[in-house]
Amino acid sequence: MKTNAAGFFLLLIGFLTMSFFLSQNDPVKVWLIGDSTMADYSLYEGEDYMKDRYPLTGWGQVFQPFMSSDSLHKLNHLIKADSAIVVNKARGGRSTRTFFEEGRWREVYNGLQEGDLVLIQFGHNDAAESKPERYVNVEGYKEYLRLYVKQAREKGATPILLTPVNRNYPWENGQLSNVHGEYPQAMKEVAEELDVPLIDLTQRSIDHFTAMGEEYVSKHYFMNLPEGKYEAYPEGESDNTHFQPEGARAVARLVFEGLQDLEQ
Repeated sequence: MKTNAAGFFLLLIGFLTMSFFLSQNDPVKVWLIGDSTMADYSLYEGEDYMKDRYPLTGWGQVFQPFMSSDSLHKLNHLIKADSAIVVNKARGGRSTRTFFEEGRWREVYNGLQEGDLVLIQFGHNDAAESKPERYVNVEGYKEYLRLYVKQAREKGATPILLTPVNRNYPWENGQLSNVHGEYPQAMKEVAEELDVPLIDLTQRSIDHFTAMGEEYVSKHYFMNLPEGKYEAYPEGESDNTHFQPEGARAVARLVFEGLQDLEQ
């Protein structure tokens, strides 16, 4: 009996040890919550992406390749696993308030697990005073950011704040400037108040777009399209907020670099 009990005990210890190591290798989820500049348009229900949207591309749509095994080791200060899966819940036209009111955050919250990351990028629509259905003043913006941060931490996840990626204006003498007013600074204040990791994507994108030049980013990064080239935009497009694939990949790289720098 003693021998059988000892054998059972050793078997149990082995099983628990194996379970522990297997759990260490479970993929971490990198949740993205935000607006159209982050969204994955290939996931929009009831649409044929290539026919209805392409080349419109949110930076979150092309973020998964940066979570590959070849590059994930650069984020071992944030991700304690061998693999990571991007779960993009960003949606066009959403502000901090409407993302919450529509139940989109509830879906994310219910799925969060310990060790997950939550990348939070809002500001474009919060600042839209002319669109009251989505507008959130600066104090309200800060309050919703606090809510997302605190509730992510409740689930053992790591929230990371991203100031809004800049639009392709205003330019002056070859230099791009902040178009988001007080909102980037408001997010920085929340990050300092709650000791939250922050990527200043506003400044990083301003610096990168400026280095590439107005002419290049207007043609290759943003949705400024000629007539007749794309099925979804037969009359062309003039859009200095949303990205073509090259622009989305450039911004995704800025975010990845920002995540790396959080170690410092």
